[in-house]
Amino acid sequence: MLVFILAVAAGLFAASYTYAMASPTPHHMPTGVTGQYDEARGKEFVGAMEKALGAELDLRPYGSREAARHALDEQQIFAVLDVRDGGDRVDLDISSASGYTVAQVFTSAAAPVSKATGVPVAVQDRHPLQSGDPRGLTIFYISLAAVIIGFVGAIQLSVHARGLDPAERIAFTIVYSLLGGFVIAAVVDWWLGAIDLPFVESWLILALTMFSCGMVFTMFNTFFHRWAMIPTWGLLVLLGNPASGGAVAWPLLPTVIGRIGQYLPPGASVNAQHTAVYFQGHQHAEPFLVLACWALVSCAAFWFWRHRHPGGRGTQPLHAAPV
Repeated sequence: MLVFILAVAAGLFAASYTYAMASPTPHHMPTGVTGQYDEARGKEFVGAMEKALGAELDLRPYGSREAARHALDEQQIFAVLDVRDGGDRVDLDISSASGYTVAQVFTSAAAPVSKATGVPVAVQDRHPLQSGDPRGLTIFYISLAAVIIGFVGAIQLSVHARGLDPAERIAFTIVYSLLGGFVIAAVVDWWLGAIDLPFVESWLILALTMFSCGMVFTMFNTFFHRWAMIPTWGLLVLLGNPASGGAVAWPLLPTVIGRIGQYLPPGASVNAQHTAVYFQGHQHAEPFLVLACWALVSCAAFWFWRHRHPGGRGTQPLHAAPV
């Protein structure tokens, strides 16, 4: 049975990441438009851009370029098309920090569309990535580390600290999450210098991510015992990490996966971290609420059914249980 499960897990692992991220394709591209976008030349340019992208743009009109840029700062849209001079000029604002892959798609399409329509295009990156993070992957990697070590830490507590009572188990999960989040942030920022983090905020996001994922495993361990790794791996690794938007921005992911990912711990962690690093002053409550909900629900389920958890004082290891 274990051989069969491992073989299936290997195939699903490869399939989930390949399906979600191997061939990013535009699906839903929220784009702000300002100026004379609804005139003939403006419509011609927008249509040519959609043809080049191979996707229909989700156009969101704004009364001014400043209003559209504010929406870009709030990560409500991924680009701004400002059609000026009756359609004889277009200014394209992108945001690499919102999603490097989306910004790259817009930038790659701008030149051929400009040539085909005869409309000059000026591209400006409103939120460029840091020099040590040229593809925006560092945040994905540190979030991935927090997710994996978060539930692996809970597994280790269940194996090597089996006698912990429920309150002690939650307390030690908090402790290793705080320490682990600190070390991740310190290594990436202070030691490697890969990215300049708002240290305290990033540390606490990583700690909350680790705690949420640790408690997710603890909850599943309460109900599924030795098989708890299967739903934990499925939820956080097979689905959560590819759908997080960290490696490939969600507009380029398959539609359902891109939407679900924002409500799972890996996606919420990536969103909160992106905003903390690149959009300071524009932080949103939603990713923190998502992480907090997963943590609270997991803690509540574990606490309410704690008598079913295989750990605690007076319990025996599974290999020593009487037949």
